[in-house]
Amino acid sequence: MKTISSVVEDYIKSKPFLQSALAQGIINLTSLSRSIKPEIEDQLGKDVRNGAVVMALKRLSDELEFRATHKILRVLKNIGEITVRSSLTDYTFLVSDTILNKQASLMREINSKDIFYTSSRGVNETNIVVSNTLNETVERIFKDEKMTQKVEHLSSISVKLPEENVIIPGIYYFIFQRLAWEGIILNEVISTTNEFTIIVHEDQIDKAFSVIKDLKGL
Repeated sequence: MKTISSVVEDYIKSKPFLQSALAQGIINLTSLSRSIKPEIEDQLGKDVRNGAVVMALKRLSDELEFRATHKILRVLKNIGEITVRSSLTDYTFLVSDTILNKQASLMREINSKDIFYTSSRGVNETNIVVSNTLNETVERIFKDEKMTQKVEHLSSISVKLPEENVIIPGIYYFIFQRLAWEGIILNEVISTTNEFTIIVHEDQIDKAFSVIKDLKGL
């Protein structure tokens, strides 16, 4: 049997940004209840009082706030090293039978710790992000591959996460929604078990770094 609380919760959970704002207590519950009341009534098939919707929202916001402060925020306070690199280029190539051999050749030519290199492979594409000093090398080695995109003037932020990040749901969502709120465009996201790297345009690196650094103080 549907109840006001269950319908309100389902509605809020279908709106990620609204859910986050509600958890932070930055939404006027009375105004929100008036806005969603017609849809709640439609789902229940009957009229409901505005006060009942407000109470359901209040209970839900308290629950969401508890989840955030006791789990996600505990992990974020223990974020480790944050490393920023600049002057990067992002290449995208179509997957081919020879692309792995080309990547192996590139790896053999990277012999400096000051060089940034990362690669990821999807079903149809292979992505390579390198320091721009390697641009000529990449384009020479991959000249016979089909390049679909090349983006320059990029920077990266690499973040070391606590080991418990793999058992706490919502860590990446919590981080990325704050980057989205600041209008930061992610060119690439690369992750390992306890570390992730975002690639952004140079003109957004300061804002992106500030957002991630401030997570430790939430």
